[in-house]
Amino acid sequence: MADYDVVIIGAGAAGLTLAHRIGQSNDRRGAALRTAVLEPPPGPWTPPPRTWCFWEAGPGPWDPLLTASWRDLSVVGPDGARHRSPARPYVYKMLRSTDVDAHVRASAGPGVEFRPLYARTTRDGPEHATVQAVGPDGERSELTARWVFDTRPPRPPHGGRTRLLQHFRGWFVRLPEDALDPGSAVLMDLRPPQPPGGVAFGYVLPLSRREALVEYTEFGRTALTTAEYERALADYCERCGLHGAEVTASEQGAIPMTDESLPTRAGRRLFRIGAAGGATRPSTGYTFSGASRQAAAVAWALERGRVPVPPVPHRARHLAMDAVLLRALDSGRVSGADFFARLFAANRLGDVLAFLDGDTGPVREFAMGLTTPVAAMSLTSADHLWYTLRSSLAGALPGGASRRRPPVVSRRGPARPR
Repeated sequence: MADYDVVIIGAGAAGLTLAHRIGQSNDRRGAALRTAVLEPPPGPWTPPPRTWCFWEAGPGPWDPLLTASWRDLSVVGPDGARHRSPARPYVYKMLRSTDVDAHVRASAGPGVEFRPLYARTTRDGPEHATVQAVGPDGERSELTARWVFDTRPPRPPHGGRTRLLQHFRGWFVRLPEDALDPGSAVLMDLRPPQPPGGVAFGYVLPLSRREALVEYTEFGRTALTTAEYERALADYCERCGLHGAEVTASEQGAIPMTDESLPTRAGRRLFRIGAAGGATRPSTGYTFSGASRQAAAVAWALERGRVPVPPVPHRARHLAMDAVLLRALDSGRVSGADFFARLFAANRLGDVLAFLDGDTGPVREFAMGLTTPVAAMSLTSADHLWYTLRSSLAGALPGGASRRRPPVVSRRGPARPR
């Protein structure tokens, strides 16, 4: 008999949302799935606190924990033109990881335990999977489980055609006097100097009339140094008129933006969820909504005794469009600032958010595409199609590097273990 029904490696957004869903399922069933959440012991492996932003239509399950939310959004073009509109039907929301962590621990119930273990290796098996881990004092542990879900950040991408980073640094600031509108957020400000490839922008998420999260972000091949981010943030605060801002905290990170395929199934009883399982939308870097959809599907399958294969939370056509955009940015075929300025100037922000969340149809998506640099994007689409066909043909020929395909993950329902 395995030690656990479920082992979750990692207590970030994906791990916590899955643990939360399993705890809720245990309450409904009246019988607990024995679940262990493995998190690195305090030390160099401990991830720093961070914020998670997402949007959803109306109220949601995390609303009691929200740091802030906004119904009115704006985008500022490179020329300073401001495009402002309601996010309707969506609400843009912010969570702090520390708040989610405390809530999940308090509400998960006796079936879910958090263990301070650093997972080193995993091993698949016909009846159970095995996780080898190290504890706070260096002692080795070996845990077995019917199902293992690995949320650890994916390795640096080596597949796919385009590999960019969304890299950023943010300041939590406090102003000496009231100067902000807590009900309105700047989602993207394209006035910062633009890098030669990709795009640079800032944004301002007010938390009160005197407090805000201000971030500087780039899409590009390499991250900046902390000193370079600091200079960019100081310049952006001056540009926004946030004079005399006191920095109370900071956050920094880098999110892979790639067209590499990230399958969710790693074995008969091993799965990947979160960024490691393709939950990140490649064109935006947003992950929380995709990870939440995966967690809901996994908990649903576990509750019914099915094989809990996590779904890929983004449709194939949206991933193809993301690949085209990333290629257009990386090749320099389009100016990122021009692309996003046109997109947001010609479309209501709520409609753009619907597209970015995969909640639009092909007709609406085609119409939105016509508001972007059409010639450059059409050329990149043709280039991407040719690259895809050529890669498929090469893989089909004898000796082709791509003849062995990754496991197919069905969006309609879980498959049987193989």
